[in-house]
Amino acid sequence: MNDQASGLRDLVAKSGEGNSKFISIASGKGGVGKTNFALNFAYVMANNFKKKILLIDADMGMANIHLFLKVDPNKNIKNLFMGEKVEDLIIHSYGFDTLLGFSGIDDFFELEDVSSQAVVTQLESISKNYDYVIIDTGTGIDEKVAAFLRASHKSYILTTPEPTSLMDAYALMKSVYNLYGYDHFKIIVNMAKSKDEGISTYNKLKTSVQKFLGIELELVGILPFTNGLQKAVKNKELVAISHPNDAYTLGIQRICEEELKIPSVPNEQFWQKIFDFMGKK
Repeated sequence: MNDQASGLRDLVAKSGEGNSKFISIASGKGGVGKTNFALNFAYVMANNFKKKILLIDADMGMANIHLFLKVDPNKNIKNLFMGEKVEDLIIHSYGFDTLLGFSGIDDFFELEDVSSQAVVTQLESISKNYDYVIIDTGTGIDEKVAAFLRASHKSYILTTPEPTSLMDAYALMKSVYNLYGYDHFKIIVNMAKSKDEGISTYNKLKTSVQKFLGIELELVGILPFTNGLQKAVKNKELVAISHPNDAYTLGIQRICEEELKIPSVPNEQFWQKIFDFMGKK
């Protein structure tokens, strides 16, 4: 069994993910619109900018992307552990691909080496088919969220102007930075009443992070809380589809435009890093 584990590990290490970019999306607390952003970001990237997108629902506690896509939640990543192929679990919807459901598989981090390595090898193989792999992580602070952040080229941290949201976003970045030295955080202010409120929110967070952590933050975008967004969320729809000219949708388009200006970075072996952070040496 050890020989088999060693062989799979070598395969993962050698393969790489090509030119795929990995972006993790996180927040310090729930209710800030993280999953809604992830879905609409994936949609706009795929449909407006013709990028090949894989969205992965990595919220291990409250995965709910399937509700917006209106698909069967039982077709998910858990089936990999039962021998199914990752290609058969990919959901093709709204112009981008989705892999559902780390929800409820806390034992992903406790599997025997051979089982976990086989899954990682499949995930690595499928990922290199995409321009972007977008990871919708869980809320809060734990080692699993930290693993996805640390392995990503960059992490979008969503916050709202609410003081509790700001404090939780700061706590998340502080924890990941102090424990692991990771500082590739990009800030998105969601549910802002105005551009000025968004900038003020970002400046408060930026000042605290500079003062107490000594790292620089970049503002990626400010997204308003619009009537169109409210209706879309209530109806479990993508606002980018139901309200393509809504200010929220246009804000996501600007975020995509800025993202696409950034040159490609060398492969960082995302799934190999996840593998290592799980302690599967």
